[in-house]
Amino acid sequence: MSWKKTMYILLVMVVAGVSALTGAITGGAVVYKAVTGKQSGSPSISIPASIPNTNNTPNQTLVLNSTDVETAVTQTVQKVGPAVVTIVGTIPGQIGFFGQTGDQTVSGSGFFISDQGYILTNNHVVEGTQQVSIILSDGTEENAILIGTDPYSDIAILKADGRVPAVATLGNSDLLNSGESVIAIGSPLGNFKNTVTVGVVSGTGRSIETGQGYQVEDLIQTDAAINQGNSGGPLVNLAGEVIGINNMIVRGSGSGAIAEGLGFAIPVNTAQAVATQIIERGYFSRPFMGISYQAITPDIAAAYNLPVQWGVYVTTVAAGSPAGNAGLQVDDIITSINNVRMDETHNYLNMLYNYKPGDLVTLGVMRGGQEIMLQITLGESSHS
Repeated sequence: MSWKKTMYILLVMVVAGVSALTGAITGGAVVYKAVTGKQSGSPSISIPASIPNTNNTPNQTLVLNSTDVETAVTQTVQKVGPAVVTIVGTIPGQIGFFGQTGDQTVSGSGFFISDQGYILTNNHVVEGTQQVSIILSDGTEENAILIGTDPYSDIAILKADGRVPAVATLGNSDLLNSGESVIAIGSPLGNFKNTVTVGVVSGTGRSIETGQGYQVEDLIQTDAAINQGNSGGPLVNLAGEVIGINNMIVRGSGSGAIAEGLGFAIPVNTAQAVATQIIERGYFSRPFMGISYQAITPDIAAAYNLPVQWGVYVTTVAAGSPAGNAGLQVDDIITSINNVRMDETHNYLNMLYNYKPGDLVTLGVMRGGQEIMLQITLGESSHS
């Protein structure tokens, strides 16, 4: 190989090396600039504002809203709460074997049903009280007077002379369905004023034995917590309408079983009918016959060898009463009213109170081992 050819080859290798080094330096400079430019916030690569839709689905936009959420429960309580009151009554002391007992303070709940100051509550909240006052939701205390009561439906009406902060809206209890959400507002134990509990309608048309010769019928059952002191407070639907008046709880049965979440309320349709008459008349009229009686059950019938297992044994007949005018006598046994016989689910008072004063009814009566029929025009009994 000649020296000229050798020199040519060396020159080509030098040129190639210099070109490669220049390319490397240039490429590194470009990368460095791109990196440092991105870190400093200067874009070096242009990114499309949107990516072409390749699957033919509509473009989706994510929208975030900031909303002030108020639940239906909160709104309902804000609406009805100011109409709810705590009722405090005083039962005077009694003279007993050991002398005079002290006065007793009782408490319950109620709510305004008119701007004239009328308050709806339970009869058992104010029964036996000599003096009654109310405490508004803001803590203001006012005097109140008892207008009238109906022990059978457990309804009473009070009237306050002070200001009326709000009036509760009454709904239609006939439209209630099991599972519907409800809210109970009241003052459990008299101390925790305007307590709110939430539950559902567990059932309708319930009946509870009172132990006083009759059943409280057509009650609303709910699992909203109801305690002593809640009596007379409203049971409210999510529309802010009162659909019941809380009046009792059941904690157990005669078998010793313990129950929870068994609260009951009087349907507002029943309460409204009773309240309207009490406000108009000062009392709610019930039909009566003018007798005293002893209820007959299978146990009593077996113990006294009576000819029927169910009915009422007449012990007295008031002179000039509807029963006396109809010819009913002491020792008679009433077994039916208008051909409906008394039994475990049809007791005397519940059957009698299906009628109104002035109604003419037919009584099935056992007298001297024979059944006879007597017609009687029912009189009027009032509670004030």
